[in-house]
Amino acid sequence: MTKSPASKTKATVWVVEKGKVRPKLDQLTTEEPLEIRLVSPEKTIAVTMRSPGADFELAAGFLYNEGVIYSRKDIQRISYCVDGEQRYNIVNVALTEGLTLDLQPLERHFYTTSACGVCGKASLEALRLRNCSVILPVPTITPEIIYSLPEKLRSAQAIFTATGSLHAAALFDAEGNLLKLREDIGRHNALDKLIGSALLADELPLNNHILMVSGRSSFEILQKSTVAGIPIVCAVSAPSSLAVSVAQEFGITLIGFLREERFNVYSGLERICTT
Repeated sequence: MTKSPASKTKATVWVVEKGKVRPKLDQLTTEEPLEIRLVSPEKTIAVTMRSPGADFELAAGFLYNEGVIYSRKDIQRISYCVDGEQRYNIVNVALTEGLTLDLQPLERHFYTTSACGVCGKASLEALRLRNCSVILPVPTITPEIIYSLPEKLRSAQAIFTATGSLHAAALFDAEGNLLKLREDIGRHNALDKLIGSALLADELPLNNHILMVSGRSSFEILQKSTVAGIPIVCAVSAPSSLAVSVAQEFGITLIGFLREERFNVYSGLERICTT
């Protein structure tokens, strides 16, 4: 039986410091491909480079965020492929019988990298065609709650602490309490895992929650947030122009450059309670 891949990989590095070289045993973030397959019809729908762990959540979140499924009941079973031996880099998803599938939108972005997300999806039209609703203007939160989020996210990043090379997506309630966090070498994978976890627990939509991501806010991040109904999205870096357009169109409060006691609001200022 093939051994399940670990989230961290040991490696020897050479530290050069003040002109001297010394070896050091280090830990790297593991990056391996994950193939997501449908059982019926038998079809590979995505191959993504990810950090092993929470693979079922990743598959469920991807299917939900891409509009293949719409609720937990659409999934009958998720399992690793067994083809003579256990294959931990292939996930099989059996959907509920009789489910009408539209897989055409997936044809043009079959391959996903850990860096850029699903390639070729740079349009608001995909969200409009899915009839995503404008998110209601709640909850309202104080700047102090927003200020507290980065440290809470960072302190909960167990794998990042060991490797220093991992993205995270964390879900908070309206009072700033950390509810769950997922890590991955790809920021979009981390969010798929987070939303997939909520989907499998029947917690969607997340319309009274705050999302905090460790990197920048891209179109992909806002697309997935819109589908999950997340009203407030925070990031430590700046958003892209298309991310701002998504936030404005679908009523999301988008916060960037969140560092210490300062942040920028790019959309949805009405949710921030200021004096």
